[in-house]
Amino acid sequence: MRIGVSLQERRGPDPMSGLREQAQRAADDGFASVWLSNIFGLDALTTLAVVGNQVSGIELGTAVVPVYPRHPAVLAQQALTTAAACGGRLALGIGLSHKIVIEDMYGYDFSRPVLYMREYLAVLLPLIERRPVSFTGETVRANIGLTTPGEGRVPVLLAALGAQMLRLAGQQADGTILWMTGPATVRDHIVPTITKAAADAGRPAPRVVCILPVCVTSDPDGAREGAARIFSIYGELPSYRAMLDREGASGPADVAIVGDEDSVGAQIRALSDAGVTDFVAGEYGRGEDGVRTRALLRSLLS
Repeated sequence: MRIGVSLQERRGPDPMSGLREQAQRAADDGFASVWLSNIFGLDALTTLAVVGNQVSGIELGTAVVPVYPRHPAVLAQQALTTAAACGGRLALGIGLSHKIVIEDMYGYDFSRPVLYMREYLAVLLPLIERRPVSFTGETVRANIGLTTPGEGRVPVLLAALGAQMLRLAGQQADGTILWMTGPATVRDHIVPTITKAAADAGRPAPRVVCILPVCVTSDPDGAREGAARIFSIYGELPSYRAMLDREGASGPADVAIVGDEDSVGAQIRALSDAGVTDFVAGEYGRGEDGVRTRALLRSLLS
């Protein structure tokens, strides 16, 4: 199992410099990848183009770019440009986002999300593979080719939690990216569903990228209280709530990986046993907890 870390966007006069330093530290520490979310701050692909042009030797992933506000040809062009800027080390994580964001904030129709993603991929994937596309669907249309310079394709990972999206990810994408999904759900639901879909479609075994909050600490109760506070919104969004319910978790704190070095190491190794191919640590501890967390993660690389 490959191990990566999440990049943390922080406020300040030069946020790009801070992200570059985080990525360089992760590369120096020997991690396989760094991942940046795309919410309402910095644009993830633009940021990774800058960071990846200056930091070598590590995969750079988006976790994840919402597809609705971007035509698939526009996203393909941006992803290929970012990949060119970072020497082909980009993993493009994409997702539907949530009704409250897409419909209530952006004003897009969120009534047929699975159909939209299926049609979106029908345009995005050929363009990512540098092939022109002509497609007319119910929700997406395109007749276009790109001339973005560069070689090779960009792997596409689909944020998928429900069965329909997991099957789509297995059939067409290179894998999935998970958030707020506990080990039992990964083992019993995520991995079997996506793996079968990929096998039935004659595709290689998919990547399963699992991102979870991590904190090595001597105060697990306090760390879980912190996780409950920091990640509270994810317990309210329907797609994550469904995964938490499936896990038997009352909230995000229950799926956070918390404890001393032995406990956290065992919990991370259990994810490998469950079928996770890439574990990405969302480090949220501060002070001594942060130091211990990074040290433990480094120890798992050997």
